[in-house]
Amino acid sequence: MNARTPLYALHEAHGGKIVDFAGWDMPIHYGSQVQEHHQVRSDAGMFDVSHMVVVDLEGEQVIAFLRHLLANDVARLKTSGKALYSCMLNEAGGVIDDLIVYYMNDCWFRMVVNAGTREKDLAWINTQAAAFGVSVTERDELAMIAVQGPNARDRALSVMPPTVATASAELKRFFATDCEGWFVARTGYTGEDGFEVVLPAEQAAEFWSALANAGVKPIGLGARDTLRLEAGMNLYGNDMDESTTPLVAGLGWTVVLDDERDFIGKTVLVSQKADGVPSKLVGLKLTGRGVLRSHQKVKLADGGEGETTSGTFSPTLGYAIAMARVPANVGATCEVEIRGKWVAAEVVKYPFVRDGKACN
Repeated sequence: MNARTPLYALHEAHGGKIVDFAGWDMPIHYGSQVQEHHQVRSDAGMFDVSHMVVVDLEGEQVIAFLRHLLANDVARLKTSGKALYSCMLNEAGGVIDDLIVYYMNDCWFRMVVNAGTREKDLAWINTQAAAFGVSVTERDELAMIAVQGPNARDRALSVMPPTVATASAELKRFFATDCEGWFVARTGYTGEDGFEVVLPAEQAAEFWSALANAGVKPIGLGARDTLRLEAGMNLYGNDMDESTTPLVAGLGWTVVLDDERDFIGKTVLVSQKADGVPSKLVGLKLTGRGVLRSHQKVKLADGGEGETTSGTFSPTLGYAIAMARVPANVGATCEVEIRGKWVAAEVVKYPFVRDGKACN
């Protein structure tokens, strides 16, 4: 039997179509995935992301531990609540998972990792933490609700407990606050402004219902995927995995190599950068007819080959888009194989959409 979040009954009450997602019963949509997508881009939507894994890392050497564990450098975090996006790598430089870590104080960081990689993530983190005397605590008594869209913050603040709302109102992007058992972060996975709210599981249904009464619509995993792809955000298992390094996955900006700090996988990344990264992740805009999906063959003008990693029809833009891993010398155009036919595409930078507006 699959796991269920504290909001499962509300998903059913809202007419959610339930599917298996990484061992969880989760709503893929509540009627129209496209309408839900536009709801987030134009107003405000809420996502149940309680299947995500919240982990607290505590100890006197937690900073040294995370500087060893992650490719990005937590020593850059100086202000309580500041968030950092990073990859966690294996010894070969492959991505075990991508995650967000929050600096709360010198002895406490909070980390949020993906549901589909929960077991291997926790095993790896615990193995590495032992040498640093860091405690690793999974906070499975908490739920998590993301509220996203141009009106999301105002709607969410209007129904939060007063002290939590006051603490959250002035948050800058990529910062979080911990107040009365509520952990509110101004982060998200849609390219829109908003909050990700971690709160006690027994309070989740009341907060969800209050958001609904304030005009925030429930949004399923289907729209979450089209929103994140428009925003140019990687999906673990599609755009990167343990066979790819961050440099190949378009995440070089999350890697800090220019210091004496050592971290797991660094040697491989230094070598790869010195030799020249052979492939890269690019955006594709389909100029012919069809829909882009993952794992479609890509052909360059010089005969080079690649593959789409994520693809969809963009509801915001009105045409098909994709992320693709291609040779580093890719030009301005390519072709994608769709149902046995080669269809023209333009190579573009991503994100495709940010704050509701086209970027290309």
